Amino acid sequence: MGDTSSYKDYVAGLIAGVATVVTGHPFDTVKVKLQKHNTESRGITYRGGLHCTARILKTDGVRGLYRGATSSFIGVSFESSLLFGIYSRTKHSLQGSDQNGRPRPQVVIPSAAYGGAIISFILCPSELVKCRMQVQGTDSLVPVSSRYSGPVDCALKTIKTEGATGLFRGGFTTFLRESIGNAVFFSVYENVRYYMHSHLHSTSNSNVHGNLMDMGIGILTGGLGGVGFWLAVLPLDVAKTVIQTSADKNATRNPFLVLRSIYRNAGIKGCYTGLGPTILRAFPANAAAIVCWELAMKVLGIPRD
Repeated sequence: MGDTSSYKDYVAGLIAGVATVVTGHPFDTVKVKLQKHNTESRGITYRGGLHCTARILKTDGVRGLYRGATSSFIGVSFESSLLFGIYSRTKHSLQGSDQNGRPRPQVVIPSAAYGGAIISFILCPSELVKCRMQVQGTDSLVPVSSRYSGPVDCALKTIKTEGATGLFRGGFTTFLRESIGNAVFFSVYENVRYYMHSHLHSTSNSNVHGNLMDMGIGILTGGLGGVGFWLAVLPLDVAKTVIQTSADKNATRNPFLVLRSIYRNAGIKGCYTGLGPTILRAFPANAAAIVCWELAMKVLGIPRD
């Protein structure tokens, strides 16, 4: 992959990000609703992901499932562009002359963790706005007088009441989630992809067969990588949601203190609130991201080792 293709890596990542939001945002809304309401000591408690989804559809319609999607499209698209671009360039640099062969942990893990760490600074403000928009609605604990008319209104009111740093509430937790989560995601993706290509491509008899096989491998590797990501870091995501949607601007921003409090109130189950819709979202959303990423690289002429 030559230097002239550098920008193409970021374009491919951007396309992957759009696919992620289109596919996964409704699941994400359900997850955030569960994390906000089911960890509170007051207000409505949802029985599960299906109950929460049914309530949203009944009270707010399909539009309710896409609350916060605008900020998510902006945030995730840029975040995905940077993540995949930085990961590709860093991995290429660390691999040196050995661009082929079995994925090496000493290359994949730091490349992915570095990409995750960088994007967390962009992702934090967009996710804060997204989460605050998502927890609004008929069942919301947020008073009507304090609700936001849109993502820009949310961002402006946050800056007005908490200062510019208010947009970065939960930044450390986002940093941990993205660094650890993406190290797991790309490790699963690269290793499963390597073994599947090694065992299956030798049996491919045609380009059409090979392209369909590539798409199938992309769906499986992306889906499994996404599931691995969220199984590894969901407790941190629960803490992030609680931190970012808390009405008390002086509430602790230490994710481990937040998780300790949740564990005392609801046990380990509370730390994995939203697991159902998160896993349901993780597979198709990340499968779509990887398939679109790999397709975009092929169309843009980016060599894939």
